[in-house]
Amino acid sequence: MDVSSLVAIDVHVHVEQDLHGHLSMDDELLEAAAAYFKGEPHHPTVPEIAEHYRAQQMAAVVFTVDSELATGHPTLSNEEIAEAAAAHPDVLIPFGSINPARGRSGVRLARTLVTEHGVRGFKFHPSIQAFEPNDRRVYPLYEELQSLGVPALFHTGQTGIGSGLPGGRGIKLRYSDPMLLDDVAADFPGLTIIMAHPSVPWQDAAISVAQHKANVYIDLSGWSPKYFPPQLVRAANTLLKRKVLFGSDYPLISPERWIRDFEALEIRDEVRPLVMKENAIRALGLR
Repeated sequence: MDVSSLVAIDVHVHVEQDLHGHLSMDDELLEAAAAYFKGEPHHPTVPEIAEHYRAQQMAAVVFTVDSELATGHPTLSNEEIAEAAAAHPDVLIPFGSINPARGRSGVRLARTLVTEHGVRGFKFHPSIQAFEPNDRRVYPLYEELQSLGVPALFHTGQTGIGSGLPGGRGIKLRYSDPMLLDDVAADFPGLTIIMAHPSVPWQDAAISVAQHKANVYIDLSGWSPKYFPPQLVRAANTLLKRKVLFGSDYPLISPERWIRDFEALEIRDEVRPLVMKENAIRALGLR
């Protein structure tokens, strides 16, 4: 990947449909998420994502979420996503997703995905996967990722998945408190951790963890920048200017819409290129 030719790197893009027409979640959850983001359901495949980002001169980190054990809906294949992304190395960076409940088999799978399939990191969604990130039973998986030298991206804060459904479809927000990641960051200093999204209602906690731990970043996906909490904007402009990353949450939010709203935000000129590309290059080890 020629990062010098890119105008931005989007670190948060979901693959919601594989090449056989299978979707990443059941219709009820997908429709609830689309309603939460006030959009129409849209499920581009990996080649379609590549085409979209290539036209914008951007790269994208792409992944699914391993939610089968929690929802009963078959998870999209990590291997297939990585293989499809490998056909577009100029714009796509494949991440895998493993539910920590898979135990030792998940640890073995992580190594296989990295060494044999070119996966460059892993996405976790504690609320959907129903685990506390600082649960010691997950530590063997983190140890493996640290030894492989690949980052871990965690959903934090509120989620649109299950939003507005009775009981939120059983999805519990407390698992996505960013303070739970403070333990992980302290216990695995060689593991790069990316906390996804403005972590409402725990935004101050996320800022604190990212400021205190050198190995922790925040991606700004899942919200239009015009709705960012003011303390997040202040932190991005100052003490966290090298710790925040552009992420859209495509296809729920398009990169074009995110960037348009970000351009209207009061962000210092010298900080903008850090957010849009330079911080991601460092966090993802692209240079």
